[in-house]
Amino acid sequence: MISTTKSRQITVRIVNGFVKDGEGGNPAGVVLDADDLSADDMQQIARKVGMSETAFVSSSDQAGFRFDFFTPNRRIAHCGHATIAAFSYLAQIGRVGEGETSKMTVDGPRKIIIRGMESFMEQLAPKYAEPEGWAALGVTLADVLASVGLSEDDLIDSVAPKLVNTGNSFIVLPVRDADILARVAPDQEAIEAISEKLDLIGYYLFATGGEGTDATTRMFAPRYAIPEEAATGMAAGPLACFLHDAMGIRQSHFDIAQGDFMTPPSPSRISVDLERDADGAIRGLLAGGHGKSMRELTVTLG
Repeated sequence: MISTTKSRQITVRIVNGFVKDGEGGNPAGVVLDADDLSADDMQQIARKVGMSETAFVSSSDQAGFRFDFFTPNRRIAHCGHATIAAFSYLAQIGRVGEGETSKMTVDGPRKIIIRGMESFMEQLAPKYAEPEGWAALGVTLADVLASVGLSEDDLIDSVAPKLVNTGNSFIVLPVRDADILARVAPDQEAIEAISEKLDLIGYYLFATGGEGTDATTRMFAPRYAIPEEAATGMAAGPLACFLHDAMGIRQSHFDIAQGDFMTPPSPSRISVDLERDADGAIRGLLAGGHGKSMRELTVTLG
């Protein structure tokens, strides 16, 4: 039997989210006007594009835009750098203007703020789970540390790691300095198994300080086919909450560095603004930065 299925050519814009001074950042695929694409189509495109995430932008009668996100192997509810990449590109081509808009995802709506060529995405108030609570799911802190080649002596004194969720879940691991961060040895299979048990996107490791930043970081998410990522807006939000609540750094703005330890390095900068109640409790946050359009490619679907 001769197949009558017709192949389609899909245009994908590669846009780096969270660039630093116009360089580095984390590349994402961006597909505009994706209304006619099915979830299977999107997964096939994301796999062929091969970026850590691809954003598919469609029309919405409930928000400014409909966004669907796919890694090479599965759907993900939210993605910070792909959101920033897509909205920065929409601003550059004149399809959004200064001020507030929104995106609708499988996990509900999120506010988006456009400031010039920067874009910022709303995240939720943080929820925390302590290491003692992980045991019921078959995970110990020792397991987590072993999966990245660290011991408790490598952690910041008196600051326990936490599982933090502001829309997606990450384990946030505070290490004593950048040298320790540089020598982390991730066991991808072990991280994936732990991430599956705890329903994580992945791990976000950090050391405080750095050139003009509040923290420098690394992110590992093999459960989503991301061995290491250059910028993760959905993890920077949880980290800012951790710095504020667990470490007592009571500021409302944080600058987060990521990507410096990639091979090759891809320096990225993520800005996080906390929204706090009168008593100082975090009720939400905005994470964002600059995006830069890099190139265009065509994917054959079907």
